[in-house]
Amino acid sequence: MKVNAITLRAGNVIEYNGKLCVVVKNDIQQPGKGASVAQIEMRDIRTGNKDNARFRTQETIERIRLEQEKYQCLYFAGDDIVLMNNETYDQITVNKEQMGPQAAYLQDGMIIEVESFEGEPLGFAMPDRIVMQIVEAEPVVKGQTATTSYKPAVLENGEKVMVPPHIGSGTKIIVKLEDGVGTYVERYKG
Repeated sequence: MKVNAITLRAGNVIEYNGKLCVVVKNDIQQPGKGASVAQIEMRDIRTGNKDNARFRTQETIERIRLEQEKYQCLYFAGDDIVLMNNETYDQITVNKEQMGPQAAYLQDGMIIEVESFEGEPLGFAMPDRIVMQIVEAEPVVKGQTATTSYKPAVLENGEKVMVPPHIGSGTKIIVKLEDGVGTYVERYKG
Protein backbone atom coordinates (compact mmCIF):
# COMPACT_ATOMS: atom_id res chain seq x y z
CA MET A 1 0.00 0.00 0.00
CA LYS A 2 1.44 3.36 -1.03
CA VAL A 3 1.52 6.07 1.65
CA ASN A 4 2.95 9.58 1.87
CA ALA A 5 6.34 9.84 3.61
CA ILE A 6 4.90 12.33 6.11
CA THR A 7 2.43 9.72 7.46
CA LEU A 8 5.07 7.11 8.41
CA ARG A 9 5.46 6.38 12.12
CA ALA A 10 7.98 4.44 14.17
CA GLY A 11 7.28 0.71 13.84
CA ASN A 12 5.89 0.90 10.28
CA VAL A 13 7.48 -1.51 7.81
CA ILE A 14 8.39 -0.17 4.37
CA GLU A 15 10.05 -1.49 1.24
CA TYR A 16 13.16 0.58 0.47
CA ASN A 17 15.68 -0.31 -2.26
CA GLY A 18 14.27 -3.85 -2.45
CA LYS A 19 14.67 -4.45 1.31
CA LEU A 20 12.13 -4.62 4.13
CA CYS A 21 12.90 -1.92 6.70
CA VAL A 22 11.22 -0.90 9.94
CA VAL A 23 10.93 2.85 10.57
CA VAL A 24 12.81 3.82 13.73
CA LYS A 25 12.24 7.58 13.52
CA ASN A 26 10.49 10.02 11.18
CA ASP A 27 11.66 13.61 11.56
CA ILE A 28 9.84 16.25 9.48
CA GLN A 29 12.22 19.08 8.60
CA GLN A 30 11.02 22.46 7.34
CA PRO A 31 13.91 24.45 5.91
CA GLY A 32 13.64 28.22 5.55
CA LYS A 33 13.29 27.91 1.78
CA GLY A 34 11.83 25.10 -0.22
CA ALA A 35 9.53 22.20 0.56
CA SER A 36 9.47 20.17 3.76
CA VAL A 37 11.26 16.82 3.83
CA ALA A 38 10.85 13.67 5.91
CA GLN A 39 14.14 12.40 7.35
CA ILE A 40 13.49 8.67 7.90
CA GLU A 41 15.76 6.55 10.10
CA MET A 42 15.16 2.86 9.39
CA ARG A 43 16.56 -0.58 10.16
CA ASP A 44 16.73 -3.52 7.75
CA ILE A 45 14.57 -6.28 9.26
CA ARG A 46 16.70 -9.16 8.01
CA THR A 47 20.24 -7.81 8.59
CA GLY A 48 19.68 -5.22 11.31
CA ASN A 49 21.67 -2.58 9.39
CA LYS A 50 20.53 1.02 9.91
CA ASP A 51 19.99 3.49 7.09
CA ASN A 52 18.79 7.07 6.68
CA ALA A 53 16.83 8.47 3.76
CA ARG A 54 15.21 11.78 2.86
CA PHE A 55 11.88 11.96 1.07
CA ARG A 56 9.73 14.86 -0.01
CA THR A 57 6.73 14.88 2.31
CA GLN A 58 4.30 14.14 -0.53
CA GLU A 59 6.48 11.38 -2.01
CA THR A 60 4.84 7.95 -1.81
CA ILE A 61 6.53 4.93 -0.25
CA GLU A 62 5.44 1.28 -0.28
CA ARG A 63 4.24 0.39 3.25
CA ILE A 64 4.15 -3.35 4.01
CA ARG A 65 1.60 -4.99 6.28
CA LEU A 66 2.96 -7.95 8.18
CA GLU A 67 0.78 -10.93 9.04
CA GLN A 68 0.43 -11.38 12.80
CA GLU A 69 -0.40 -14.81 14.17
CA LYS A 70 -0.21 -16.47 17.57
CA TYR A 71 2.20 -19.38 17.91
CA GLN A 72 2.92 -21.74 20.79
CA CYS A 73 6.46 -22.76 21.72
CA LEU A 74 6.58 -26.56 21.41
CA TYR A 75 10.20 -27.45 22.12
CA PHE A 76 13.85 -26.49 21.73
CA ALA A 77 16.20 -28.40 19.41
CA GLY A 78 19.69 -27.08 20.05
CA ASP A 79 19.73 -23.49 18.79
CA ASP A 80 16.39 -23.95 17.01
CA ILE A 81 12.93 -23.31 18.44
CA VAL A 82 9.88 -25.15 17.08
CA LEU A 83 6.67 -23.09 17.12
CA MET A 84 3.14 -24.18 16.23
CA ASN A 85 0.24 -22.08 14.96
CA ASN A 86 -2.69 -22.88 17.27
CA GLU A 87 -5.30 -22.40 14.55
CA THR A 88 -3.74 -24.23 11.58
CA TYR A 89 -1.35 -26.52 13.51
CA ASP A 90 1.43 -25.53 11.07
CA GLN A 91 4.89 -25.73 12.61
CA ILE A 92 7.82 -23.42 11.93
CA THR A 93 11.40 -23.60 13.10
CA VAL A 94 13.28 -20.41 13.99
CA ASN A 95 16.80 -19.88 15.25
CA LYS A 96 17.41 -18.37 18.70
CA GLU A 97 19.67 -15.80 17.03
CA GLN A 98 16.75 -14.72 14.82
CA MET A 99 14.63 -14.01 17.92
CA GLY A 100 17.37 -12.05 19.63
CA PRO A 101 17.96 -11.76 23.39
CA GLN A 102 14.28 -12.37 24.23
CA ALA A 103 14.71 -16.03 23.18
CA ALA A 104 16.32 -16.69 26.57
CA TYR A 105 12.97 -16.01 28.25
CA LEU A 106 10.93 -18.31 25.99
CA GLN A 107 9.33 -21.26 27.84
CA ASP A 108 7.65 -24.47 26.69
CA GLY A 109 3.97 -23.86 25.97
CA MET A 110 4.33 -20.05 25.91
CA ILE A 111 2.15 -18.20 23.39
CA ILE A 112 3.96 -15.54 21.35
CA GLU A 113 2.97 -13.37 18.40
CA VAL A 114 4.93 -13.92 15.19
CA GLU A 115 5.01 -11.27 12.48
CA SER A 116 5.71 -12.66 9.04
CA PHE A 117 5.91 -11.50 5.44
CA GLU A 118 5.09 -13.98 2.69
CA GLY A 119 5.53 -16.87 5.13
CA GLU A 120 8.93 -15.73 6.44
CA PRO A 121 8.95 -14.98 10.21
CA LEU A 122 10.48 -11.55 10.81
CA GLY A 123 9.40 -10.35 14.26
CA PHE A 124 8.45 -11.89 17.57
CA ALA A 125 6.42 -10.37 20.41
CA MET A 126 6.73 -12.05 23.80
CA PRO A 127 4.23 -11.59 26.64
CA ASP A 128 4.88 -8.39 28.62
CA ARG A 129 5.36 -10.24 31.90
CA ILE A 130 6.46 -13.79 32.59
CA VAL A 131 6.94 -15.88 35.74
CA MET A 132 10.46 -17.15 36.41
CA GLN A 133 12.17 -18.81 39.36
CA ILE A 134 15.30 -17.56 41.11
CA VAL A 135 17.93 -20.32 41.25
CA GLU A 136 20.74 -18.35 42.84
CA ALA A 137 20.70 -15.27 45.08
CA GLU A 138 22.79 -13.90 47.92
CA PRO A 139 21.34 -14.62 51.36
CA VAL A 140 19.38 -11.95 53.23
CA VAL A 141 21.51 -9.79 55.51
CA LYS A 142 19.70 -8.78 58.69
CA GLY A 143 18.69 -5.12 58.64
CA GLN A 144 19.32 -4.77 54.90
CA THR A 145 15.65 -5.21 53.97
CA ALA A 146 14.83 -1.69 55.18
CA THR A 147 16.98 -0.10 52.47
CA THR A 148 16.05 0.25 48.82
CA SER A 149 19.17 -1.53 47.57
CA TYR A 150 18.94 -4.39 45.10
CA LYS A 151 21.10 -7.48 44.76
CA PRO A 152 21.93 -9.65 41.71
CA ALA A 153 20.08 -12.94 41.24
CA VAL A 154 20.23 -15.67 38.59
CA LEU A 155 17.01 -16.83 36.94
CA GLU A 156 16.23 -20.42 35.84
CA ASN A 157 17.24 -19.50 32.28
CA GLY A 158 20.69 -18.32 33.40
CA GLU A 159 19.94 -14.61 32.95
CA LYS A 160 20.76 -12.15 35.72
CA VAL A 161 18.26 -9.72 37.23
CA MET A 162 18.41 -7.26 40.12
CA VAL A 163 15.97 -8.11 42.95
CA PRO A 164 15.15 -6.66 46.40
CA PRO A 165 17.14 -8.10 49.30
CA HIS A 166 14.21 -10.14 50.71
CA ILE A 167 14.01 -12.32 47.55
CA GLY A 168 15.94 -15.58 47.91
CA SER A 169 16.67 -18.74 45.93
CA GLY A 170 13.62 -20.76 44.96
CA THR A 171 11.31 -17.73 44.89
CA LYS A 172 9.14 -17.20 41.82
CA ILE A 173 9.05 -13.65 40.53
CA ILE A 174 7.35 -11.73 37.72
CA VAL A 175 9.81 -10.45 35.13
CA LYS A 176 8.99 -7.65 32.70
CA LEU A 177 10.64 -7.85 29.28
CA GLU A 178 11.85 -4.65 27.65
CA ASP A 179 14.06 -4.89 24.54
CA GLY A 180 14.90 -8.50 25.43
CA VAL A 181 16.12 -7.61 28.92
CA GLY A 182 14.27 -8.82 31.99
CA THR A 183 13.62 -6.61 35.02
CA TYR A 184 12.09 -7.55 38.37
CA VAL A 185 8.48 -6.44 38.90
CA GLU A 186 7.23 -8.26 41.99
CA ARG A 187 7.09 -11.59 43.80
CA TYR A 188 4.76 -14.10 42.12
CA LYS A 189 1.67 -14.68 44.27
CA GLY A 190 0.36 -17.80 42.55
